[in-house]
Order: sequence, then structure tokens, then C-alpha cells
Amino acid sequence: MTRYSAFAIAREAFRQHSGWKQAWSSPEPKREYDVIIVGAGGHGLATAYYLGHRYGIKNVAVIEKGWLGGGNTGRNTTIIRSNYLQDPSAALYEKSRSLFETLSQQLNYNIMFSPRGVMMLAQTEHEKRGYLRTERANALQGVKTRFIQPAEVKKLVPIINLDGPRYPVLGALWQARGGTARHDAVAWGFARACSDMGMHIIEQCAVTGVESENGVVSAVNTTKGRIGCKKLGIVVAGHSGALADMAGFRLPVESVALQALVSEPIKPCMDVVVMANTVHGYMSQSDKGEMVIGGGADGFNNYTQRGSWHHIEETVRALVETFPMISRLKMLRQWGGIVDMTGDRSPIISTTPLGNCFINCGWGTGGFKATPGSGYAMAELIAKGEPGPLAEAFSMTRFREGRFIDESVAAGVAH
Repeated sequence: MTRYSAFAIAREAFRQHSGWKQAWSSPEPKREYDVIIVGAGGHGLATAYYLGHRYGIKNVAVIEKGWLGGGNTGRNTTIIRSNYLQDPSAALYEKSRSLFETLSQQLNYNIMFSPRGVMMLAQTEHEKRGYLRTERANALQGVKTRFIQPAEVKKLVPIINLDGPRYPVLGALWQARGGTARHDAVAWGFARACSDMGMHIIEQCAVTGVESENGVVSAVNTTKGRIGCKKLGIVVAGHSGALADMAGFRLPVESVALQALVSEPIKPCMDVVVMANTVHGYMSQSDKGEMVIGGGADGFNNYTQRGSWHHIEETVRALVETFPMISRLKMLRQWGGIVDMTGDRSPIISTTPLGNCFINCGWGTGGFKATPGSGYAMAELIAKGEPGPLAEAFSMTRFREGRFIDESVAAGVAH
């Protein structure tokens, strides 16, 4: 693998950039692999990377029905934070946030991690009490957050209107080392590293069935033929239920569309991420100057990636109250992503009723921030056959046993 550096850029400048090699290979599938990961999004690629990097398991195929990173990885608003209330959530997301800090160096690929800070506005007394509670819980968990007053909110975000007509800003939960990263670059960096380890990334290869022998997975049937495997990891986000059905078990998830949009680019005016959960809108400014805006998920099950006008209207109307200046902006584009929601709005990283088949799903509206931590935990589960400390609380059996990790109630939103 060509090492990227300033010297490499200078060298290629003198060679008319003729020496750059393909970032990852696109081979035809072999007859059998030690591990097959279904889903070449951020979570699936991170799982494959940590299988090779931490456990030396490199006879791995990552298969994708579309193109690499073309699902939710390329359709999110790139927020990274770990200020969750429940202990298992905080541990997993903080591990992920800490991995993001050095991921560019580890992958030798600039993922454009920007620890610009994430601010979660308190706009009701109930919400303020909830964030004060989370601040104390984070202190016990080793997650650095603090509750800040309106004056500091205004100092950090000068364009904000503290005295909104419906919901004034009463303060905010502030995580200074939260931020954003380039979602596509995260997938590309992991893919490049996986390919360098000899793993196969097979695009345009849809799974049509899962085979088993004596209750243990043996192969997957795909549009490129039958591919044998000793272990199978299902990491397909909104399509998890469909893949689980092929494997012969049901998942406690439902799929809905989550929508977002960006404005036309403008000059820099906001260098932090702001989440307003009471009105259900969140916003940051991209490196290109676009205002990246996200809102709520559809209230009905669907697999669309188009988005809908009523959600745009609701989200923008709410944010205009808090950021009046955006009322003058034009929308550049909108999109939807298919997210898989569990009943407690926390993920599933688990063994399944099918032997040697493992599932990673249920990230709902907040999967991007967990990308490296999710892959780290899932790789440990696949390699050892049982969950490690990060994943053990997220078993799919918790719904039967009543061990919920209810972040939707705790935080009001699980983004």
C-alpha cells in the first residue's frame, strides 16, 4: 500500500500523479472465507479491519449489495459524541470517540476528524434537569462533559437566539471533544486498510440466502454465486431484519427513514455542533460552508431514501426559531437513510440462534458516531465467539429478559 504523506503528494506532482494506485482492490469472490461480513458500510468495514488488526484474521470478505459506503455511512450528519446517560452506552460511545481521535494516523488516511465540540441545548426545565443528571453520570463514567449557562452558549454560538418564541435556551450540555468527521473518508480509510491486509471487498453482490448445517452457518448465496464461510457477521443497518429472516430468526427492530438536508454554502458562522432535542433539530457547518441540518425519523415503517417534505418543514421551522439567520438560506439537497430502531433505541451486538452467525444492528439514528467502537466490539465478538465488555450488555436477549438500555427515555433523543 502506498503510504500517503506530504512527500508522496510532492513526488506525484512531478510525475503528473501517474503513480497513485487503486485505494482498494475489487476481486472476484473465492469459494470460501473464514469470515464473511455482509455490509460494506463503516461498521462492517471497521469490523473487518479490527478482525485483522487485533486478531490476525485476514481471510475475510466484506460483501455489499451496492457500492462501498453507499448506505447510511454516506447519508448521515457526521456527529460524534459520547455523552450518554446509561453506563453501557457511555462506555461504547466513549471508546468510539477516543478511537476517532487517532484514526487518521492509524489508517494513514485523513478522515477529517474535527473535535469542534457538541452542544445539546436545554430548552425546558425538564430537559435542563435531565442534562444536569447526565453531567453527573458522565463524571462517574469518565466522560468529560459539563453543563454551561446561556451566556456561554451565546459566546460559543453567536448566531443563536437565546429567547426563542416557544423554547428559550436555558443552558446546554457541552462536550468539548465531540465533533464531526468526514463520513465517506471513514469508510474509504477502513476499506483501504482492509484491502492492504488481503481482505476482499466485493461490491454489487447482494445476499439472497443463508445456508446452515446442523444449526451452524455454512455459506451465503449471493448474486455472484455461493460463498462458503466459517463465521458470518450481519452488519446491514436498515436491512438487518431482512437478512435475519434469511438466517432463520427474527429481530426486535423496525426500519424507518431518517432525513437530513444541507443549505447552500455560506461563509463560516458556526464552528460547533448544536443539537436542539426539544424541537428535534440539529445543525453544524461543513468545511464547504453548507449548514448540515438533521431532524427526526419518519413515524411509519419504510425503506425509502428520498426523504419527505413535511419533515423538512418541521425541522427547519423549529431551527429557524433558534437560528433566525437560516431563514434566508436556500436548501441545496436533501436525502434519507434507512435506520433500524430497537425498542430501547440502543444497538444490538450479539450472537444469534444460528451458530457462528453474529449480528450488529439497531443503531437507529446515531450509528455514525459509533463506527470504530462498533467494529472494535463486533470483531471481538466474532473472533472469540462471545461478547467482550463493550458488547455484553447489548445482547438481543435483553428484550426477552427485560434488561433494557433505554437511551430514548434518558436523553429524549438517541442521535
